[in-house]
Amino acid sequence: MMPTGSLLDTHLTNLAAALVPYRQCERQLARWGADLAHRLAAGGRLLVAGNGGSAAEAQHLTAELVGKLRDDRQPLSAIALHAETSALTAIANDYGYADVYARQVRAHGRPGDVLLLLSTSGTSPNLITAAQAARDVGVTTWALTGATPNPLADACDDVLAVASPDTQVVQELHLVTSHLLCEYLEQELPAALAAVAVPAVVHPVPGEPAPVRAGVEVVLDGGTGQQVDA
Repeated sequence: MMPTGSLLDTHLTNLAAALVPYRQCERQLARWGADLAHRLAAGGRLLVAGNGGSAAEAQHLTAELVGKLRDDRQPLSAIALHAETSALTAIANDYGYADVYARQVRAHGRPGDVLLLLSTSGTSPNLITAAQAARDVGVTTWALTGATPNPLADACDDVLAVASPDTQVVQELHLVTSHLLCEYLEQELPAALAAVAVPAVVHPVPGEPAPVRAGVEVVLDGGTGQQVDA
């Protein structure tokens, strides 16, 4: 008979072992969160896909972005591709399961968007095909996988790999990653929204006429020669 508590001890031991290398992902998580904040604030969207438990985690992540993680804020565009069940089943029926995400990426993806693909093994054909489709339409690809090397990591622009042979541990740290990605995003979001709200400064090009000034110009008589647009 297996000693009481051994399953728990084994699971927590495997999780603790994976946490040590996972701590090295902090800079990458912060970079992803800030990057995503600026993309979504500028009107881009996040597409997310996975299979099985990874599909559930994809939908968890998009729920946090369309809803909120902690404090109230504007909703952000994020779509879990497996949740469009009629499209998913129609594509699988007509084209095959390997294309269920790739065809949706071609339909919804635009340059400036991000496609995040979750896979514990990194070998799912429908995710690899989706990454290739994203590259064709100019969508940035990120992967959350288990240990590398794996084909999905190779097919994507960037990867955060959980160094564990235990599928359950990989999925659990993918969930941690989703929460931290949202936290870093929300931390950067005010600056991202402010950057979108500030109009770009137009610099004159030598040899070309100066841009037409719109609005009322008020000249201040203070001896400074300063001019203010109203």
